Order: sequence, then structure tokens, then C-alpha cells
Amino acid sequence: MYGRDPWGGPLEINATDSATDDDRSRNLNDVDRAALSRPLDETQQSWLLGPTEQKKKKFVDLGCIIVSRKIFVWTVGIVVAAALLAGFITLIIKTVPRHHHKNPAPDNYTIALHKALKFFNAQKSGKLPRHNNVSWRGSSGLQDGKGDSGSFYKDLVGGYYDAGDTIKFNFPMAYAMTMLSWSVIEYSAKYEAAGELAHVRELIKWGTDYFLKTFNSTADSIDDLVSQVGAGNTDDGSTDPNDHYCWMRPEDMDYKRPVTTCNGGCSDLAAEMAAALASASIVFKDNREYSKKLVHGAKTVYQFGRTRRGRYSAGTAESAKFYNSSMYWDEFIWGGAWLYYATGNVTYLDLITKPTMAKHAGAFWGGPYYGVFSWDNKLAGAQLLLSRLRLFLSPGYPYEEILRTFHNQTSIVMCSYLPYFNKFNRTRGGLIELNHGDPQPLQYAANAAFLATLYSDYLDAADTPGWYCGPNFYSTSVLRDFSRSQIDYILGKNPRKMSYLVGFGPKYPKHVHHRGASIPKNKVKYNCKGGWKWRDSKKPNPNTIEGAMVAGPDKRDGFRDVRTNYNYTEPTLAGNAGLVAALVALSGEEEASGTIDKNTIFSAVPPLFPTPPPPPAPWRP
Repeated sequence: MYGRDPWGGPLEINATDSATDDDRSRNLNDVDRAALSRPLDETQQSWLLGPTEQKKKKFVDLGCIIVSRKIFVWTVGIVVAAALLAGFITLIIKTVPRHHHKNPAPDNYTIALHKALKFFNAQKSGKLPRHNNVSWRGSSGLQDGKGDSGSFYKDLVGGYYDAGDTIKFNFPMAYAMTMLSWSVIEYSAKYEAAGELAHVRELIKWGTDYFLKTFNSTADSIDDLVSQVGAGNTDDGSTDPNDHYCWMRPEDMDYKRPVTTCNGGCSDLAAEMAAALASASIVFKDNREYSKKLVHGAKTVYQFGRTRRGRYSAGTAESAKFYNSSMYWDEFIWGGAWLYYATGNVTYLDLITKPTMAKHAGAFWGGPYYGVFSWDNKLAGAQLLLSRLRLFLSPGYPYEEILRTFHNQTSIVMCSYLPYFNKFNRTRGGLIELNHGDPQPLQYAANAAFLATLYSDYLDAADTPGWYCGPNFYSTSVLRDFSRSQIDYILGKNPRKMSYLVGFGPKYPKHVHHRGASIPKNKVKYNCKGGWKWRDSKKPNPNTIEGAMVAGPDKRDGFRDVRTNYNYTEPTLAGNAGLVAALVALSGEEEASGTIDKNTIFSAVPPLFPTPPPPPAPWRP
């Protein structure tokens, strides 16, 4: 008979076994010892010991939550350790000596830029804002254009006085605003870095707001355009008060200021004004309504110039004595290029890339003044502006041929600026004589410095290391060296050690030919002739017209700081605009130089899909 051992093993019991009780007890004891000598599994242990009591977990009540005590202890420990580590690191940082790295001081070009822009504040006409920042200037010309019955304009308040006088010449003023806008479009990041972006935008708007008053800018077509406010002709011996005969503060003017209009034959003025409005529309593209107003005005006035052919200064126009225009074809290309960039309308591109247009503008003429960029001749600037289109968008056929021509001509102009060639003479001090020794040379040198810097930046942005002048290759750094040499000359690196930018450096002109700067603001109103004593005074100007670039030295690097000689000491809007453009192009740290905005100018230009060229003529045997 077999029984079941309660420990899991078999136990054999013989029923016939006649062992005694003692033997039986002894055998059971042996069995017990054998069973206990084996290891027990969990089930067996549970039979012997019964259910075990589980260890009770401990918790911590934090009020809002209850967490395990173990987790709580670890968390507190980690936080304390992190705090100790942070404190240790802080202690090390505070005890270790530190070297304070100050922001680098602004370079000379940036410092000069601040001052050159301020000149425009001193030239403002109209109701001046509180923040104009020229203490000796106030509101003036508040009656300009008012009271002229039957006129197409309501008022002509605003704009800028041209130079040391108080005439508003719209032709050079429009050129100045175009130059400021061009520099903002290309170098807005540099303006922002210098803290001048809002300032220069405000200056541009001051000009374009005035231009919109000089014709019916809301109409689709016009018949008249204002060309000038004020008069300055004194050749006939007349003693009638005007802006040249009188020497008065602008705030004290009490004589009649005539308005000169043009109703036919003012293509150059109209196209230049279109350039100013169109380029400004790109600057203000973030202000959609104002930008649209500028574009509409640019279209209207450009069409007026195209249909009413002629030079605005032709005939007996007084402007011929001060700002005589040599032609209008260059303005057609210049204004049309800006309208194309502002609108994306290929009609303008088709027009300005016609070979006949370039031919009339003198793109293939050469001559002693070829490459001289100024308020009169825009060809060099227009060719560079269209070379930009070829470098970055490459529109292809049918524009490629003429754009390549403009690009090649731009390269030739840049070669002519270099000292290795004999196209232009230089003074012994290094100033390039772009106007061949005539007075007032600095404005032309500043314009050339801007074009050269901009072209070098275009090539760098296009990953082109340089360009060819005949068989010789020149790197883009050569152009920047030329630009620096000219601007450095203006800022004081010249034989006289004089800065021709008022307020810059220790030595600069103190007898600037400027009515507002030469008459003290002392609550005394000097009449037309009463101000002559200040004009003829040998004393320095009582007011510093900070940022004014004077006309400059003669061809022998000589300079006379005499108020009555405007060929040395008079500043102009057009001259300062070119200087501002050159300064911002050169400003900033060396590694940041050359940074242009490649895309903003193309924001309105649609994608270009070049038309395939026509097939070749059929072969004939």
C-alpha cells in the first residue's frame, strides 16, 4: 500500500509489517529527518509558516499630493545637490577675474554717416517736427505755393532747400532722394546697425511728400509739373528781393517766392521725379497704401515726361544757370529702371533695353565725362542698376544682349576710376578729378566711391572675385580701396589735414556759405540787406551746420575757408546724398562690409521665363 508523503515524496507502508511501535516510531523519525534535510519550495514553506505579512510602504503627505517617502527623499536630495552645485559654480564665476569686452567703437564712416544725415534736417523747408534736432532751425516757407489762384497745386510747403540759399530746385532734390532710397534698399541692415534706418526713411518721406504736391499725383495723366520754388537770378542787376540777392534766415523770409512750372518739354525732370517716387515705394513697401500712392505718382509723371519731350532747363529757364540738364535720355533709362523694379511691369524693361535708347543716352559714346555720375548724368548709375538685374536674375533673351552691354560698360567705368589708368587726373593728395579740375569736385568723387563699392558688393554677392580691365584681372578689393581713398580724403586724409565734412574731426570749414548757419538765432529779424553783414563777416559761423560736405578744394588741393566763395564752402543736397550713400556702403566692421540686400529690390518683379531665341535662318547651299 502506498500513501502520500505530505512533503511531496512517496511513502511505502507495508500492512503486513509486524514491527513494534518503537520500531515504527524510530522509522518515522528517520523519515522526518530525511524530509527536513531537503530544501523547501515556496509552496511548502507557505504550508509550514502560513501567509507572510507584506512590508507596509510609507508615504509623505504634502497637502496637495501624497508621495512615496522614498521618492520624496530622493527628490529633496537632488534639489539640494543641484542648489549646492549652482552655488559652487556661481562662487567660481564671481571669484575668477573677468575681462569686460566692450562693443567696438563706431568706425569713422559710421560716425561721419550720423553727421552727414543731419545736414538734411538743417535743409528742411516747411513745418518742422519737434524732433528735427537742429536747434537753430525753425519752420519756414509756410506760404510756398499758396494763394496762386487757378494753379494745379494747392500748396508747395515742405521739401528741402537746395544749398546755402533757400531755393527748392526739384531736379537735384529728386536725384538726392533717389540716392538716399537706393542706399537704403541696398544697405538697410547697415543703416539699422548704425541706428539710422528710421531717420533716413523719415528724410526720404519728407522729400516724397513734397513731390506728390508738385503735380496732380492722383490723376492718370497730367499737363503741368512744378520745377522750382523761389528765384535767384541777379545777373541783370536787379535789386528785387529774391533768394540769392537777400541774405536772410529761412524763418525770416518775407519776400515773394515765385513758382516755376513746366507744361511741356521737361522730360528729364519728370523722369528723375519718377525715379525718386518709384525707388521710395520700395523703401516703404511695408506701408502698402503709401507705397501704392508713390508708384501711381511715378507712373503718371514718367508718362508725362515721355509724351512731353524736352529739357526742363532749355531756353530762358532760370534753372539753366544753376542746374542745367544736358539731356533726358539717361533719365528715361534711370527712371524706367526704377519703375520696373517698383512694379515688375516688363513694359518698362522693354522700353529701357531698346538699343536706340542706350544709343541716345550715350552708352557707346565715351568722351571725357563718360562714367561721371551726378545730378545731371545718371547713365553710369543706370547701367550699374541694370547690371544688377543681369548678375542676380539673368533674364536672358531678349534682354541679355543689351544688359551684357550695360554690364561691360559698367566694368569699363570701374576701370577708369582706378589709378592704373589715365582716364581721370588726380590731385597730388589723391582726389580723383572727375570734373576735370572744375570747382566743386567732392560730390563727383563721393558718387564714384558709392558706385565702386556697390559694384564690388554686387560681384561678391554673385561669387565673382573680380573683373577684367583689358587683359588684366582686378579683385573687388581694389574697388573698395579706391572708394576708401576718396572718402578718406574728404574726411581729412589730404594735404591740408582738413575734413571737408563740417563737424567731423578737429579741423573743418568754419565759414560755410549758408544763410541759416551764418546768421545768429538771437530773436533779431534781419531784413534782405540786413543780413549782408553776416555774409561778409570774417568771423566763424555762429551756428555749426553739422554734416554738411562743402564744395571742396581746387585742383591743387588748395582750399579757402571763405563764406563768400561758394565754389569752396557751399554744401548741396545732391553732394551730401552721394556722400551718405558712400558712407553707409563702407560703414561697419571689416568682416561685415559688403553685405547687400540682394532680394528686396526684386520684391515686385515676377519670375522671369526667358523667351527662346528665334530659330536660325534656314540653310541655303
